[in-house]
Amino acid sequence: MKAAESALKHIKPGVRSVAPYTLRQLEAPIKLNQNESPYDVPAELKQRLWERLAQRPWNRYPPFVPADLTAAVAEAVDWPTEGILLGNGSNELIQALLATVIEPGRSVVVPEPTFTLYRLLTQVGGGSVVPAPLDESLRFDVSGIVAAAARNQATAIVLCTPNNPTGTALTREEIEAIHDGSDALIVLDQAYVEFGGYDAVPLLKDRPRLLILRTLSKAMSLAGLRAGYMLGHPALVREIGKAKLPYNVNFVTESVAAEVLRHRELLVPNQEAIRVQRDRLFDGLGRLHGLHVFPTAANFVLFRVEAGELDHRAVFQRLLEDHGVLVRDVSGYPMLQGCLRVTAGTPEETGAFLEAMAEVMKGGVDRRQSTVNS
Repeated sequence: MKAAESALKHIKPGVRSVAPYTLRQLEAPIKLNQNESPYDVPAELKQRLWERLAQRPWNRYPPFVPADLTAAVAEAVDWPTEGILLGNGSNELIQALLATVIEPGRSVVVPEPTFTLYRLLTQVGGGSVVPAPLDESLRFDVSGIVAAAARNQATAIVLCTPNNPTGTALTREEIEAIHDGSDALIVLDQAYVEFGGYDAVPLLKDRPRLLILRTLSKAMSLAGLRAGYMLGHPALVREIGKAKLPYNVNFVTESVAAEVLRHRELLVPNQEAIRVQRDRLFDGLGRLHGLHVFPTAANFVLFRVEAGELDHRAVFQRLLEDHGVLVRDVSGYPMLQGCLRVTAGTPEETGAFLEAMAEVMKGGVDRRQSTVNS
């Protein structure tokens, strides 16, 4: 260990002080823990793409500028190509953005609880995170966000809307109030916007400090390919692009993502089906004793286990071990003690989860009653 310490002393303190972003690798027949789409890309579209990819030379680098995918994004969102930056998932673009604006002495306002990568990457870059807690109902505190940015002369405000892991979404008026009440960069991570919440692209034209991040992992069924994009004023996007790696989008991702975007109407029924199952989860969990269920605009539902002796850890384990259902334990986030998050799946997966939850929660009630009666 002493030998390792001689090497580790060269690592920045800001890096050594933060916990890495990790996910416990568990498998289950019903996997509802990662906010993926339960539906794959249509088979006929896949077949066409495989044939096209087989004809490409795999020994050559992809285009330095992925023009085909950039054009497909521009068409899909109605934004000029000069204001689009592509990434190996939107997470890479979060990293590139923070790399261009963060240094010691600069701060980022982050409403919490939210996606932990914003805090981690800010601290790795040597900046400081100013938390702006959500309110007791897990809604954004707009005035608190604006005040925190002003008080700390924040470089950026990062807003995940709909928010992960709470499902909370900002309205147009709230986004405008945060933008107009601050001189910071306003970064909207809209990875889940196809499922609900306000689509902020119309605000970009008159607000050069606004940036929007999107992913094709959720609503577009491409989590395995890692494709995301950033929208913003061309001058701002150009500077952020300096921090991304060359050839960051491989030719498989570019080809598939461009084709899927050009046939995005094929995925609309799947997105609607996911919203239906999301609402079914919310309603079904709300009928179970011992749970508090939070409203959501995303493709998942957050709920708190409040059933006395039956805590969230026991619920998680019984779902997994007795029923083969895997959900996400998010109790380590600020304000989310006792909370679990479940992703909307197929109708069959949703039904199996709700049946399992009813059995688990009934078992907890029966055990408590047995204890009281004894």
